[in-house]
Amino acid sequence: MSPTPIAVFGAGGFGREVRWLIDDINARDRTWDFVGFFDDDAHPRKVDANYYLGTMDDLNRWPASLAVVFAVGNPPTKRRLIGQVKSPLVYFPVLIHPTCCVGISSDSLGEGSIICAGTMITVDVRIGRHVILNLGCTVGHDTVIGDYSAFMPTVNISGEVAIGEAVYVGTGASIVNGVEIGQDTVVGAGAVVVRSLPAYCTAVGAPARPIKFHGPEQQTQ
Repeated sequence: MSPTPIAVFGAGGFGREVRWLIDDINARDRTWDFVGFFDDDAHPRKVDANYYLGTMDDLNRWPASLAVVFAVGNPPTKRRLIGQVKSPLVYFPVLIHPTCCVGISSDSLGEGSIICAGTMITVDVRIGRHVILNLGCTVGHDTVIGDYSAFMPTVNISGEVAIGEAVYVGTGASIVNGVEIGQDTVVGAGAVVVRSLPAYCTAVGAPARPIKFHGPEQQTQ
């Protein structure tokens, strides 16, 4: 069976890391044929010009079926960009690095999600669409993660946690058992979430506390 064509939207540092993830998958089992990067920046740095495929308009004009993952760390930006995909030929695969330990079925992992090297997901977890779990994250039992959320390296999520849509959690943060985090909230690097957090806030510290709030209208900019 021939490898499936795949592209990455986002030609920044994380986009290049996702290409590396694809290469590692192919080293185990030749699954993907990497065709290049899309990015609305017409001159992405550190990307071979031969692998730059164009902007969102070019993606929507792509003439054949194409798997695309969005390597965009900012959840509201990622949500907005994915909403601009109009081509019926574009679909969103799940990428899981071969070193991950995943205790859930594919039915519990939403389309377009990216699970990076060393991540561990235990049992009865539900993960939404276009979620990023970066290097070395852990997700405990019975946790639910909303669409578009992004977790930077070594985030630890305990069991029975409920995380809303488009939440961003910074590097090395910890979320204790049973808390809830509202949609479009940002948790700072190294924070320790021991109590539930509302939607549309930025929270930092140990224990994490909201330091500012932002309205939903700002998330569509």
